[in-house]
Amino acid sequence: MDYEKDLNDLKENLEKAKNLKYRAEARMEQLKKQEDEIISELNKLGVKPEMLDQEIIKLKNEIESLLKEANELLPKDLLEKQG
Repeated sequence: MDYEKDLNDLKENLEKAKNLKYRAEARMEQLKKQEDEIISELNKLGVKPEMLDQEIIKLKNEIESLLKEANELLPKDLLEKQG
C-alpha cells in the first residue's frame, strides 16, 4: 500500500472540499443579499412576501379586466371597415 499517495490524495480531496465549501458559502451570502433586496423592494411596494402569490393573481386579474375594457371601448365597426 502506498501511504504517501493515499495521504496526497486525501490532502488534495480535502482542498477540493474546502474550495467547494468556500464557494458555497460565498454563493449563499450572495443569495441572502439578493433575498434581502427583494424583500426590501416588496416592502417599498407594500407587499408582504407571504402575500406575493395573491398579489400576482390580483394584478393579473386587474390587467385582464383593463384589457377587456380597452377592447370593448374600441370602435369595432369603424375598425372593421378599415380592414
